[in-house]
Amino acid sequence: MTTSLTMTTKRKLRVLIGKPGLDGHDRGAKVIARALRDAGMEVVYTGLHRSPEEIVETAIQEDVDAIGLSILSGAHMTLLPKVVEILRSKGAEDIVVFGGGVIPDDDRNELLKKGIKEIIVPGGGTQRTIEFLKGQFPDRF
Repeated sequence: MTTSLTMTTKRKLRVLIGKPGLDGHDRGAKVIARALRDAGMEVVYTGLHRSPEEIVETAIQEDVDAIGLSILSGAHMTLLPKVVEILRSKGAEDIVVFGGGVIPDDDRNELLKKGIKEIIVPGGGTQRTIEFLKGQFPDRF
């Protein structure tokens, strides 16, 4: 009698961190990217000044599970929902989108209604971002 052990390996959670628009400050995005990597996730960082289209194309090509968008420029009400809209148009609405940066509390609920799954503002801590992603993908941890 031959027995076979089937081992399944969980694929690491893949997260893209993007900086949409003209915002030139990326310290927070880099801090989050490193924290996610240190927590065992694979991280793709797009760099500065990316369009929503570029971010979505990279996310699809890299087969990511989530997109984190860091924005400090004040264009969050336009750029974040645009990423969700493009994902839907490409049949990739299963990719979880979350945002962070300088985003007023008054805008948070509207962004959540438009498909952004979470907003994490400065001072929210890297652990909050990690816990959010663990909550979205409990079977991956």
